[in-house]
Amino acid sequence: MGLYRKVVKRLIDTTVAIIFGIVLIVPLFIVAILIKLTSKGPIFFKQERYGKNSVPFTLYKFRSMTDGAPVKANSEFSDIKSYVTPFGMFIRKTSIDELPQLINIIKGEMSFIGPRPLAITDEKVLRLRRQNGGDQVLPGISGLAQVNGRNNITDEDKAAYDAKYASLQSLRLDSILVVETIISVLKRENIWTSATDTTKKWNKDKIENE
Repeated sequence: MGLYRKVVKRLIDTTVAIIFGIVLIVPLFIVAILIKLTSKGPIFFKQERYGKNSVPFTLYKFRSMTDGAPVKANSEFSDIKSYVTPFGMFIRKTSIDELPQLINIIKGEMSFIGPRPLAITDEKVLRLRRQNGGDQVLPGISGLAQVNGRNNITDEDKAAYDAKYASLQSLRLDSILVVETIISVLKRENIWTSATDTTKKWNKDKIENE
């Protein structure tokens, strides 16, 4: 397990990210053009996020919101869809907006699986992570909290899932989370914050022996 955390996971992340970058270069270029043609503003959304050991870095995403959208956490929007562009709605629902984070993975700032890298607008979750050890691993494009509700769980639950992942990180757990992430993307689950709690609770039997 120690070898996986220290060496193997990083090797897999870098190799897969480079392969994806090469294979998807043409589709990503087309997405970039469509973003530029369908709305005003830059192609990429860049924002300071906090990663391993709460060290800040610049995260890259395809811009899905209008150029004048307020900068705040998704959970603080009462009408977030009104700030999302028509094409941005599509790339959000399909999670295509996340693909530029391949750059962050190659740079060693992120992993495919790990706690989501949060901005200062999520200060409460960041503080809880520092307290419970949830910031002791590289952040990821998807993770334990994302497959258990994403935007529809409390800050306390997010931080608790992040701490659990940091303590149980393994090849088996990461493989399970990759599969569940693909299923969630195909089902387009928990993209928007909802007043109705539709979250699923993680099955402890999957990871309690890790």
